[in-house]
Amino acid sequence: MNRTSLKHEIAPTQVKIDCVLKAQAQIGEGPLWSPSEQLLYWTDIPAKKLHVFNPKDGSNKTHEMPDMVTSIATRKKGGLALTLRKTFGYFDPATGKLELTADPEPEKPGNRFNDGKCDRQGRMWGGTMGDVEWDQPVGNLYRLGADGAIKRMESNICCSNGIGWSPDSKTMYFTESFKYFRIFAYDFDPATGDIKNRRVFVQMPIDTPAFPDGLTVDAEGYVWSAQPMYGRLARYSPEGRIERIIELPVSRGTSMTFGGPDLDILYVTTMRLTLSDDQLAEEPLAGSLLSLRPGMKGIAEAPFAG
Repeated sequence: MNRTSLKHEIAPTQVKIDCVLKAQAQIGEGPLWSPSEQLLYWTDIPAKKLHVFNPKDGSNKTHEMPDMVTSIATRKKGGLALTLRKTFGYFDPATGKLELTADPEPEKPGNRFNDGKCDRQGRMWGGTMGDVEWDQPVGNLYRLGADGAIKRMESNICCSNGIGWSPDSKTMYFTESFKYFRIFAYDFDPATGDIKNRRVFVQMPIDTPAFPDGLTVDAEGYVWSAQPMYGRLARYSPEGRIERIIELPVSRGTSMTFGGPDLDILYVTTMRLTLSDDQLAEEPLAGSLLSLRPGMKGIAEAPFAG
């Protein structure tokens, strides 16, 4: 559902969209498919809830967390690696045990982590943003190594968001949602985890309600971007050209990940926050978990190596 005055660049591709879980997430985010468990992890950030959806029976187990969880990765040692409001962390869903790392930016109490993901070598990446100054370049991008070391990889970030890697791991894509309305690309060294040659991959119209949010990369190397307010998912070629648009039945789809036994199902998280009562009446699926089969497969996300 497009709530902007902007027209789509190309005609949307028609595809069947299912609601696999009717929910009322304030900000559904961070979807992660676990191939070994055949489960989908996702979070409701302001509600401080970590969800585990089982598509086999439609059940959704909820872990009430002591702090907001903003991104999720499985962990080689078992359990999960997370970004929370101010730290990385390790969570065992079986026992409820949560371990936290040190705050990488104690000098910025107004910042919080937002999106994050593991690269295919098992390093956890997470970016911060201003919790109040959300449209200012006050955030940073961090990398958590298997040894527990946290390294700042980029500074002056304006609302860190979706992140992903090309199939050959030579390119990293990174979204800054506000002010710039861009997805950036970096040269990525898989062996060292270093990044360089920051450049604009996608530029969305500036100073409009629409913005780029969560991101994933499919097996063909195309980049998917959830774009709230536009009410759509956009698929970009490796050259940054828009290849297809899929309209959603909600205006605020936040992120997506490929799942299912064959990694051919695209799961989409959505949100209710900032919608008026009238808008919520028009969007009964806002905050729910959606799915669709786009006609291509994804790449299994790597577990955190630590």
